Amino acid sequence: MVEATNPESLWSIFIRASLVNNFVLAYFLGICPFLGVSGKLQTAGRMGLAVAFVMLIATVCGFAIERVLDWIDAPFLNLISLIAVIATTVQLIEMFVKKVSPTLFRALGIYLPLMTTNCAILGVALFQSNHGYGFLQAVVFGLGAGVGFWLALVLIAGLREKLDLVDPPDLVKGTALTLVLAGILSLCFMGFSGIGGGS
Repeated sequence: MVEATNPESLWSIFIRASLVNNFVLAYFLGICPFLGVSGKLQTAGRMGLAVAFVMLIATVCGFAIERVLDWIDAPFLNLISLIAVIATTVQLIEMFVKKVSPTLFRALGIYLPLMTTNCAILGVALFQSNHGYGFLQAVVFGLGAGVGFWLALVLIAGLREKLDLVDPPDLVKGTALTLVLAGILSLCFMGFSGIGGGS
């Protein structure tokens, strides 16, 4: 299965991965950093970029790993191989961020190493193989999923920063209000269904 079995266009794949089937707002994957790191726009944007980069790497490696494991007739090693690739990539990013920006490293806290167990990252690697994408399609899918993840984090962080300027009722302060905002944002993204072609 080296060639693509899915005839979907690259533009359609990107739109569907980033907006229509957004991993956070449609599939509800990767909620931990979505709620935990979205307090400040700057931190959320950088975390979103880090997750998007890991998603892209995981998709490309997932494509290659699946082909190699099919070739040696060992598809049962796919999941464990993907987890190893994701853990390695996250460790490299963690070391890079710690070296380049210790302030950002402290701001991200536990959520940076938690990218290793982020179900959205593993999901994008597994979904690309389930869709039967070719290499270029898989790369565009990973890029679209990463852009969608970044967009979701930036949107919720922007809304949460605006809420710091108001005094909401005590009943909905804190996490409750964040979850209500996330639900409304998810409903907004449902309006994108129908664009991008396909089902």
